[in-house]
Amino acid sequence: MIKAIVVDDEAHVRENIKSKISIFFSGEIDVVGEADSVSTAIKVIEDSKPNLLFLDVHIKEGTSFDVLFKLLNKNFDIIFITGFDEHAIKAIKIGALDYILKPIDELELKKAINKAIANSRKENDIEKLVEISREYFQGVKNKRIILKTLENVYVVYENDILYCKSDGNYTTIYTHQKEKIVISKPIKKIIELLSKDIFVRCHQSYIVNKKYVTRYNKQGVLIMNSEDKIPVSSRRKEYVIEEIF
Repeated sequence: MIKAIVVDDEAHVRENIKSKISIFFSGEIDVVGEADSVSTAIKVIEDSKPNLLFLDVHIKEGTSFDVLFKLLNKNFDIIFITGFDEHAIKAIKIGALDYILKPIDELELKKAINKAIANSRKENDIEKLVEISREYFQGVKNKRIILKTLENVYVVYENDILYCKSDGNYTTIYTHQKEKIVISKPIKKIIELLSKDIFVRCHQSYIVNKKYVTRYNKQGVLIMNSEDKIPVSSRRKEYVIEEIF
């Protein structure tokens, strides 16, 4: 039986989640506690040692990142709950964590829970994912992002990414250290993770780090400091040149 805790500062949201769990996951998940603030959440989590947390991003006394930062052990999965908060959502995505939006959709909740049940994480993994999400949420300058492949979980500094190249639903991340990381996400999902002041999408299949571009030639190609040649689509030419140069 999976032990779960629901943390949200709205009682009706907690009741809604508990009700749906009792209907769709009876016999699989037991909600052993709930909380509405940072201090009560820390206490109930430490006392109950759950396997799964439902965490509202903004709660009484602070945020769920404050809760996670103060816990000694993080041997559980997390499903964040949030309203349409772009900054919080991006922080969660950068850490490759799961979330559902308010008002809670029944199908999305079931999907997130089934994913958590199927993909139970190790303690070290979740700690790193939470750390990186929290860094971005608090405004760290040189941010890191999580990149997951079938075999590995990579932690990459944004400034170390040279460019990204897509091939359908897969994207290859090329780093300054000559590393190639292939992930099963289309390029439109990658651009959502990257900082707009550092990266520019110059082509349907390419994103470049502006600081590593050395020149633009007459053939409509960006030359990187690594000597890699990146095409610029004709319709993006003016925008790209203005953004970089």
